[in-house]
Amino acid sequence: MPNFAAFLSYILISNFSPGPNNIISMSNASRYGFKKSLMFNVGVFSGVFILVALCSAFSMALYNLIPSIKSIMSYIGAAYILWLAWKTYKSKPQSEEKNQKHTNTLLSGLLLQFVNPNSIIYCVTTVSTFVVPYYKSVPMLSVFSMLLAFAALVATCCWSLFGSLFQKFLIKNYKVVNTVLALLLVYCAVSLFL
Repeated sequence: MPNFAAFLSYILISNFSPGPNNIISMSNASRYGFKKSLMFNVGVFSGVFILVALCSAFSMALYNLIPSIKSIMSYIGAAYILWLAWKTYKSKPQSEEKNQKHTNTLLSGLLLQFVNPNSIIYCVTTVSTFVVPYYKSVPMLSVFSMLLAFAALVATCCWSLFGSLFQKFLIKNYKVVNTVLALLLVYCAVSLFL
């Protein structure tokens, strides 16, 4: 059984912290309105679902071929989470690009997941660290794929709906917010070995 607190912390921080998906969602809602930005969010959901399913299959194949890979993947996952904590701590408020066009489509949200290193590494890390070591059946992997994709959908919708409030708060208090998020990520990395 995985450490549920670490799993939940990692999922919430990864999905709700500023990143390409959330910033574009917020930008779309401010330019086109909430309803017209929803298709992008559905595209993010679809892309994350596909990525998690692919990562699940890849991780299962690795575990079946090389059973000792679990500890190696845990170290890699912890290293990435610590790197993410450092980047989160050091990050400053981002300014949005003014010349983005037609970013509110389902296809934009879907394709972004396959070129967004954050999404790819998030899926690989989550599946290989928190899911596959404990669950191996296709139905359970499908449930986790849906759960992780749904978390991404909720996050992008929240950023769309409350984007201006989050943006103002993050810009005003970015040092405190970044420190709290970074410390929670460090907790996630350390808890992998407890």
